[in-house]
Order: sequence, then C-alpha cells, then structure tokens
Amino acid sequence: MVVDRQTSRLEEHHFFDLPTLLTANDVLVRNNTKVLPARIVGHKDTGGQVELLLTKRVGVNGVAQTETWECLTKPGLKTGQKVTFEVPEKDSPLTATCEAITEMTRQIVFNLAGDALLTELYRIGQTPLPPYIAWQIEDELELRQLYQTTYAKHLGSAAAPTAGLHFTPELDAKLITKGVQIEEVTLHVGLGTFLPVKSDTPSEHHMHSEWFELTAAVADRLNQAKKAGKRIIAVGTTTCRVLESAVSETEVITPHNPTKIAQVVPQQRETAIFIYPPYQFRFIDGLITNFHLPKSSLLLLISAFTSQPNTPHPFTTFTESSVGQAYQKAIAEGYRFYSFGDAMLIK
Repeated sequence: MVVDRQTSRLEEHHFFDLPTLLTANDVLVRNNTKVLPARIVGHKDTGGQVELLLTKRVGVNGVAQTETWECLTKPGLKTGQKVTFEVPEKDSPLTATCEAITEMTRQIVFNLAGDALLTELYRIGQTPLPPYIAWQIEDELELRQLYQTTYAKHLGSAAAPTAGLHFTPELDAKLITKGVQIEEVTLHVGLGTFLPVKSDTPSEHHMHSEWFELTAAVADRLNQAKKAGKRIIAVGTTTCRVLESAVSETEVITPHNPTKIAQVVPQQRETAIFIYPPYQFRFIDGLITNFHLPKSSLLLLISAFTSQPNTPHPFTTFTESSVGQAYQKAIAEGYRFYSFGDAMLIK
C-alpha cells in the first residue's frame, strides 16, 4: 500500500513495483543488523527448565573472558542463580549466571565471550521468532535464513528489521539500475522496538535503549543527498530511529529569514528515542514499514509521521487519522500484518 501523507490518497501496488515508484532522486536507507539465534533453553541447579532470550549486549570482561547480556527469562531468575545448557550429543560448555534484576530483564553473565559465545549460540540457540508464528524445531536452519534480510551483516538483534525482509538481490539490482541510492545503518533490535506501550499516556512509556551505528562515510553521503534535495526514505522504523537520533540542525542566516539545515552526525551509541505525535521529523522524507501491532511504539511513530506538524492533518485518534484509514482498508482487503506481512510506503 502506498500512502500519500499530505493528501491521504491511497494506492495499491505489489512490492516488486517499488522501482516504478521511486526515482534517481530517492535514497533508501536500510538496517543491516543480523539476528542471533538468541533463544536458548537450559536448566537451573534444581532441574527446572529456563528459557533465555538475549535482548542486548551489555559488555565484555576481557580478563575473565565473560560476556554480559540483558535477557528476558522464563521463569524469572533470582540473583546468583545459575543456568546450564545441554544438547543431545553432550553438555554445552556454556553457563549463565543472573547478576542483577531490572523491572523487565535480568542481567546475565555468560562464562564465554566473543566468538566462543557465538559458536555456542549457533549450536544450541533457536531463532527468536515472534510467538504468533508457528514453527518446528527441525526447521531451525531454514528459519535462520528466512528470518533475516538478504543484506544482514552485523550480529546483535533479537528480532529482524522486518520491513527489510521484502527486499531481494534481484529487486536491489533493479533499484540501482533505476538510479536509486541505497545506504545502510545498523541498529540492533531489542526491547525498545518490540515491547508494547501499556500506558494510555505515551509520555509515561519507558523506552528501552538499543545500540546503533551510523558510519562517517554513510553520514557524508546522506548529507550530500539531503543537500541536493533528494528524498530520504527509511526502510523500517529502526532505520528511522537511527536517522532521527543522529540528526543535528544548523541555523543558516539568509538575507530574508533564517533557515535550518538538517544533517546527520556519524556516531555509535545507545538510543531510546521515542517518537509519537506531535514529533517533528527532521531528516527522513519517506518510510517503508510493515503493518504493526496495536499499542506498539511503531504505530505511534507512523502516526506522528502522517500528522501535524509533518502534514496538514491534526492527530486526534488513530482511527480518524490518515494512516488509521489506511489500516482499515488493509484489514478490509485482507492484507497480512506483522513480521512476515505486507508493506506500506508512506511518502
């Protein structure tokens, strides 16, 4: 579905039509994070089963050769509790100890770090598919390919940046032939992206931070494109959050009135940016995104992008908004929602 956020006009296309919808004046920016087999199952000393979902890397102790991650655990672990892991052939050398407890997560210290930890995760871990997708354990190797963008490079995510799952090498080639510029950033997807908003007041929602990187070379090319008047289109809300986190505005005095020039600044850090109406977008001009769950921060982000001060339309309720109308049309016409669902181009 294509949504003109200024006029609220809706059009329907196939995703393979994207090269006909874009021009050489467009820049696609994508998130090249790679999903870990981040769900692992072990046992406490008492014998009880524990499932861990690794959501964010906290740090590495190079001396002790240990690595600390924020994890969701089921059931919850107490400080000091240890988990061991087994596989059919033999016991795994991997163990995990609960070091601290936060409101949502546990800080877990693994007795392995770096490549050694990754090796064990790939040996015993499972793809962290959303709970509404049915799958069989014997499908694990296939799932590791399916739940990954074709351009994934940097390991660290607990979920895929799903807007990117629509792209194929063949489609990329057609876009490049058309003259569309393609750039990449990295944001490791964690709780900040997929935790629901439980408060009726968005400002009361606690946004968990996620690590991102925008390199100097990419920032320079994006700034040149922006200066040249090209349209910057974020592929996915994670990419959008990187660009809006990295933007800096410079005021330029002209003979008649001051204007602001938006540029992105290269950096790597954590971001907890939470975008909801009436946020004013400063760098992106378009967004490719899937159809999202109710009460999600992602739904709030696209609501902000399609309403004032970014468009002529005031935001009152989601149902009455232009993007809300698009969602109602999508439901009526049987669009697929969520991770492996259909896409929307908001321009």
